[in-house]
Formats: sequence, structure tokens, C-alpha cells
Amino acid sequence: MNRLLPLALLLIAATDPRPPILSPERIKADVRTLSADGFHGRGPTQAGEPVTLDFLEKRFAKLGLKPAGDGGYRQRVPLLRWTRERADMTLDLGGTALPLRAGVEISASSRIVGETRLDRIPVVFVGYGVVEPRLGYDPYRGIDVRGKLVVALAGDPDAEAGRDLGFGGRASSPAARTKLAEAQKRGAAAFVQIHDTFPSSYPWLQLANGDAVPGYALDTGSVPPAFGLRGTLRNDIGVRLLAQGGLDYAAAKRGAQRADFTGIVLPGATFSATLTTRLDRTESHNIVGILPGSDPAAGSILYGAHWDAYGENDFDPPADRIRNGAIDNGTGTATLLDIARVFAAAPRPRRSVVFALWTAEEKGLLGATWYADHPALPLATTAAQFNLDPHVVLGRTRNLELIGVGRTPLEADLARVAAAQGLRVDPEENTEAGWYYRSDHYAFAAKGVPGVYFRAGRDILAGGMAAGEAKRSAYNARCYHQTCDEYDARWDMTGAAQEGSVAYALGREIADGRMWPGWNATEPFAAERAKTDTARR
Repeated sequence: MNRLLPLALLLIAATDPRPPILSPERIKADVRTLSADGFHGRGPTQAGEPVTLDFLEKRFAKLGLKPAGDGGYRQRVPLLRWTRERADMTLDLGGTALPLRAGVEISASSRIVGETRLDRIPVVFVGYGVVEPRLGYDPYRGIDVRGKLVVALAGDPDAEAGRDLGFGGRASSPAARTKLAEAQKRGAAAFVQIHDTFPSSYPWLQLANGDAVPGYALDTGSVPPAFGLRGTLRNDIGVRLLAQGGLDYAAAKRGAQRADFTGIVLPGATFSATLTTRLDRTESHNIVGILPGSDPAAGSILYGAHWDAYGENDFDPPADRIRNGAIDNGTGTATLLDIARVFAAAPRPRRSVVFALWTAEEKGLLGATWYADHPALPLATTAAQFNLDPHVVLGRTRNLELIGVGRTPLEADLARVAAAQGLRVDPEENTEAGWYYRSDHYAFAAKGVPGVYFRAGRDILAGGMAAGEAKRSAYNARCYHQTCDEYDARWDMTGAAQEGSVAYALGREIADGRMWPGWNATEPFAAERAKTDTARR
């Protein structure tokens, strides 16, 4: 489905952006604090968590927000943590052993507690690994993958096809996130994906440097069924593996785009591995505060941002082992704090406003997902949600970039409110990145709560789109989730303040009003929202 904003919405913004409602200076000061080495990279369950929580609690208290956690501002989030303690892996290609070093040629883990041992298991290439009966895609038809290594391409069949094959064209589809489950369902012993920067939207370096990071899941009382090894191969290794089976990488991509593609056993290729994994139970915390509205029966709105980053890791280069997370997501956290400040200083809105700072977004949206199942105020009467998760620090900009276009009528309200601040709203360009499914708002959309997720755009006053894209590309290539995501005193935080100002203004309008935003009728989230229609009469 091609999701585009109506042309009229793209044209109604003035060319001269107004000064933001929020304070770039306050946001910058908080980013500097949150990304200081003393916060240890804000890793959940690590040394930086208590420091971070203490800072955020004090800020919420100073703003006069009502505590809405478990007896205070902190909401406990129980977690399962899998830590890999050993990893030995080898591909055998035509009788030649190719050792795979963890964090170099492969990034892999296992959630089988204790030892996972695979001995020269066969290898099957399943194209994109996506099963979609509606479109006739089933690369597993006629292929037995039980006890084998399943190898898949990154993305989905039409990510690079140049046309929409039914998965949304260049945009990443939900089907692309089912590959591991499909391999597991069919009895595979292991699953790996061949890394490719474009459909993945991040370079190999990000995976390599995060290889030894423990895996997490919510602890709901039981341990989920374990699967063997799962991971990602460096691209050149994947190319060599396919070549062993007589497949050219580019040609294999084209073949796998066809609905009639079926899996291929790669002759002469086997895989061996020994991994040991430890499981322990731990916990982290969300920070939740409420600005009570003047009408307790009117419902609420929600602002969220994740406070966590990647923490301090002993496997990072000795010169700098802290991934400070200044941009991701010190910037979003600081922006939420300033939105809360502006709300607290203004007349009390009709609806209550929930301000929440999530843990473990980088581990799979875990803090937001836990809150969505254990909300401080009912989600049925949460009128709208806003997610603050910027992707790069930009100066003053002329535009906002909307993630996940064509989902809700709120997009028209967003464009109108942005235009009043001299900003236009552009549809996201890098749809293959699948950002709509990769940030905390998704946990609430899945529960039916409508919202718009947007960021400061790249059409900056100092150089236009070319300069903005250069900043985005450089950050993605070098610093996204890396140790160089550090505070820079030269930053101009006006773009973050503009983004937050629009989020404040639109949220204020909804909090003061009586409307109940919804979803477009074609959205699956609309059916979920409809289940609670009687609560919003």
C-alpha cells in the first residue's frame, strides 16, 4: 500500500518556521546531563539505571507530577536476561572450514539455557523467509528444514524489487518480522539472516559491536519456549555461503522476489556451533507521572520516551566502553521533560496527561509493552499517544517527518498544528527501515491507542535537505548505537524543540477537547480500538 500525505497537507505550512514553544537550551542541558559518563550509558539493569531513575524522579517531583508507578514514580518491569558465555561457530564450505568469530563474521545467540551444540548440520536457503499465503509466498513448500540451519535474506520480497509485490513496496512490512518464528515452527535447528545495510537500515558495525549484549524478554512468570541459535551473518560471508550452493547473491535476491520461489539446500555447506547461555531473572523500571486533568472522567493523553541506551560494555574498545546515547534517546527524554514543564506551567487541561519514560526500548520495546499491559490510566480512554524518539540532532528545520503515513485522521491535525508553527509535514523517506514497528508507540498502537509518530525533518535552514541528509547519513553510519553517540557542545537543539512544540500543541488541543481520535478504517489497529468503543461515549 502506498501511503502518501495529501498534497494539500504538504503545502499549507509557511516557509518561515516560528520560534519553538519549548526551550532548545533546556533540552540541550538535559541531554548533556543524561549522556554524561556518570550515567554509564543508561543501560537497564546496569550501573547507570539507578543514577538515571534518581534524576528523572527528581525532575518529575519538581514539576509536581503525581507519582503513578508502584508506590512512587517507578514502575517495576520484570525481565528475563540471557547472557551468552561461550560461542564457537564454523561453516564448512566444500570441505574448507571457515571459523565464524562472534562479533566479527557473525552475530548470534541462543536462548537454550546451558549448552547448544550443532554438529555439521545442513544449510537451507529460504530466500526472504517470508510466508504469506494471501500472496502465494511459501519458500518452505516441499522443503524439510528440520534440524537444519535456515538462511534468509534481509527485508521482504519487495524491499528492493522496485515495485509493490503486496508487502508495501519499499516500506518494511510486519511479515518481515515473522521469519524466525516461521523457521522455528518448521523445526529448524538454527536461523541466520544475511546482513544487508539497505533493507536493515543500519550498518554491520552496529550488530558486530552489540553482539555480546545480553538478550531480554518480559518475565511474565514462565520462560518462553527456547529456540536454538539465531543470528546474522556478515554480508560477504553470506555471499560466500550462497556461492557454495551455486547461487549468485544478486540473482538469488531476484529469484526470491517471486511468489513461486522455494527453498534450496546448499550442497557442500554445513554449520557447526557450540554456545553456552545463562538465564537469570532481573528487573528494570519505567518512570511514570501524571498531571491530573480538571475532569477525572474525561480520559487522558500519553507522552512517552525511552530513557535507556546501550550502557557500559566490557567488550567495547578499551578507550571508550560507554555508549552514552546522547541522541538515542537522551534527546527524546529531554524533550519529554520540557513538554512536561510547559504543561505544568499552563492552566490545567481537561484531560489528564501521563508522562512516561520507558526502560528497555533497545531490548524490544519491553518497558512500553509492560506498561501497555499494566497502565496507570485505562488505555480505552487514552485519547492519543505521542512518542519522542528523534533519530538525529538537527538545527532549526522547515519540516517534520511523519513515520507510518496514512494510518489515522490525526495526520491532518498534525499538519494543521505544524503549519501554525511554520512547519510542513513530509512523509518518511526511508520506509524500508520499518521505524513504525521499531519504537515504543507501536506497543500502544497494537492496543488500539491512536497516535502520530514524527521527528524533526531534514530540511534545515542551514543547508536545506542536502545538509540534513548528510547529518543523518553520517550518524547512521558511525554513531547510531555506538560509543560516538556523545554530547556535542556545538549542537543546536532547535529541531528537537520544534518537534516537541508540535507534540505539545497537538496534545494540548486533544487534552483540552472532547474529540476521540481514531484510525483509518483500513488499519488493523481500528478493530482493536473498536473493542473498547463503549468506554468512550
